[in-house]
Amino acid sequence: MRQAASRNDDRRAVPARIQLAGHDVLLLPAGAAFLPEERLLVVADLHLGKGLAYASGGQMLPPYDSLDTMRRLLALIYHWQPERLVLLGDSFHRQTLMQASLAPVAAELEELARLASLVWITGNHDPVLSGLPGEVAGEIELPGALRLRHEPAADGQAEIVGHLHPAARLPTKAGRQRRRCFVAGEARLLLPAFGALTGGLCVSDPAIAGLFPKRGSRVFLMLGDGLAELPISAVA
Repeated sequence: MRQAASRNDDRRAVPARIQLAGHDVLLLPAGAAFLPEERLLVVADLHLGKGLAYASGGQMLPPYDSLDTMRRLLALIYHWQPERLVLLGDSFHRQTLMQASLAPVAAELEELARLASLVWITGNHDPVLSGLPGEVAGEIELPGALRLRHEPAADGQAEIVGHLHPAARLPTKAGRQRRRCFVAGEARLLLPAFGALTGGLCVSDPAIAGLFPKRGSRVFLMLGDGLAELPISAVA
């Protein structure tokens, strides 16, 4: 299993470092966040079983998205060796297909649970989670009152969240390139969707832009081995 996942592990990738609620947070070019002091890896929106959900509706997509997602996640676990892995909701694309979605990645899930303590945050796609290794919670709180949850909240608490699948366009010599991205403000970090078959919402959309003041907020576009950091005003 380690050999299969390590093929997706690019050790040349260079993370970006931010501060959030007194925590050092590394933004990984693969689309996850790592808190080194907590030995904690955070990912959002795996949407396992999305290809299966489309197929059940008659739109036949190759059923390999979940396996790709889990192998990329295992590669991060092998490299960063966290003590805990927090999955920020929408880990499963369709509640009713949860068990069927797990079947193709049962070995990968078993390996994840062996390597790190798992915390499953419930999301709008998977509000009820059961039969999984680890802990299930609506949200968790870290020292410094930093909340880890699925959707952004307007309660004034510092938070790391997912749900919105942020993406942005970057002008290049080859034209404007669209990339998944992180969005970071003074008290909020929005993670990109980690799932292989997930779409993206432009950071200029009011659902995202309304959460981040233009002054001081930044986006970090995923560009393979690294991240391109820009003020949010440059892409929104």
